[in-house]
Amino acid sequence: MELSLAILLFALSAVIIAVVGTWLTKAADQLADLTGLGEAMFGAIFLGGATSLPGIVTSVVAAMQGHPQLAVSNAIGGIAAQTLFLSIADITYRKINLEHAAASFANLMQGLLLIGLLSFVIIGMTGPEIAVFHVHPFSIVMVAIYIAGSRMISRAKDWPMWTPRVTAATVQDAPDQDNIENLNLKSVVLKFLVSAIVVALAGFAVARTGIIIAAKTGLSETLVGVLFTAIATSFPELIVAISAVRQKALTLSVGNIIGGNTFDVLFIAFADLAYRKGSILHAIASEQIFIMAVTMLMTSTLILGLLHRERKGFAKIGWESLMIILIYFAGNAILLFFF
Repeated sequence: MELSLAILLFALSAVIIAVVGTWLTKAADQLADLTGLGEAMFGAIFLGGATSLPGIVTSVVAAMQGHPQLAVSNAIGGIAAQTLFLSIADITYRKINLEHAAASFANLMQGLLLIGLLSFVIIGMTGPEIAVFHVHPFSIVMVAIYIAGSRMISRAKDWPMWTPRVTAATVQDAPDQDNIENLNLKSVVLKFLVSAIVVALAGFAVARTGIIIAAKTGLSETLVGVLFTAIATSFPELIVAISAVRQKALTLSVGNIIGGNTFDVLFIAFADLAYRKGSILHAIASEQIFIMAVTMLMTSTLILGLLHRERKGFAKIGWESLMIILIYFAGNAILLFFF
């Protein structure tokens, strides 16, 4: 594909994501009320999974084509980029710090589950070279932990042993009675599914054209994964996060990012299944470990912000959003100039 055509398709796909992503967010907010799951759980599992589809395809295809560093960098770089996007969403919410207003026990548990899964990846990468039918056992364990952790979080939502302090600025995750009384579940589900498919296809187009654009720069697989495909495939999360904030579905916005990040760790497990030259955990370099450490630092900063709940900080955003922005760009600068 010619570079000019790739740029045109990239821009067109981004516009489609921007428009349809707004519809997807609205449908997700309505389904959270109609199903009784709540914004945090629905955003984490269903909305986060839907917006993660382009990233899954990109990592799996890269692994199948024998590009393990690109596959893993796309997965972990996407988590870092999406955490940055939450800080951008915080900037768009001018009333108060987003992490203060969207306090949620489920979101805190999702963040801790994310750090745990990333720890498993690092252990598998740095531990003994074990593989069964070219797949590391930890790849299967990660999927099991994700399922078990999600069930635990779902149960904790109904019977929380800890609740955030409600303040005047807290936007609670309460069902909208108008949605429950006036909307049809089947039609909203259909709208959600169609929107998710369109966003996934457009996101995949963004990823593929992004790879073409990046390939002509001569950058390494790691930089292509972190700076191009990760951001491109994570673009739906940015649109959804900002759209959710504008619709005042704050818990949904945070849940979509954190829950989507947790699901994105499984990209590595899926890529491991697709990689044919052994376990993908044994085929990556120090750059991926560095990216993972930066991502864990960003996630822990976010969790601290959700617990501390500063009302207003620099430029009316929380200190955690400012730190996440600084950590992200500092980490990428180190990756670009020192690796």
